Amino acid sequence: MTSKECKEHRKKKLQRRFFKAVLAFIILILLIILVIWLVLRPSKPRFELQDAIINQLKTTSPNTLTTNAQVTLYSRNSNERIGIYYDRLLVYISYRNQQITLPSEILPFYQGHKDVNIWSPFLYGVSVPISPYVALALGTDQNLGGLMVNVKIEGRVRWKVGTWVSGRYHLYVNCPAYMVKGSNGIKLQRPSGCSVDL
Repeated sequence: MTSKECKEHRKKKLQRRFFKAVLAFIILILLIILVIWLVLRPSKPRFELQDAIINQLKTTSPNTLTTNAQVTLYSRNSNERIGIYYDRLLVYISYRNQQITLPSEILPFYQGHKDVNIWSPFLYGVSVPISPYVALALGTDQNLGGLMVNVKIEGRVRWKVGTWVSGRYHLYVNCPAYMVKGSNGIKLQRPSGCSVDL
């Protein structure tokens, strides 16, 4: 073997060792992540719309809507080892994908392991502009005695494991609600579960 071939052989051997070391490091990191996930078993918080009443739902011309409502929301952190910081939550009602109330803010709070929180924010919208299509559909639904709305929650959350706190994640909650016209306003027919996206 010439000296040139020996240098190339050593260079290839070093490259293989380096590649094996990097691969072993990546596998080790992935294994650590898997073990942490298996120990913590993280899950999304669970939300439920327990009650809702719309006391006022009045359309005026030209295509504006005044709304006065109150909703009762339930949130449960089902994680055994992970706490959740809710930094900012905004709650509002939408009808046919159009927001009909102003967002109501829920103050920041911490939800510990297996904790439950219940809120009952008031939601208002005074002369909120709506499309002519939405105004027509709303009138039709009210005459039929019921309407489908969505109570939505948007905000930011952080996860807490021991003393470590994660970065902020966007939280999107959608609670479909079938509302029925009654003597005291338009009420939620029955509690409904909510979809949660992070």
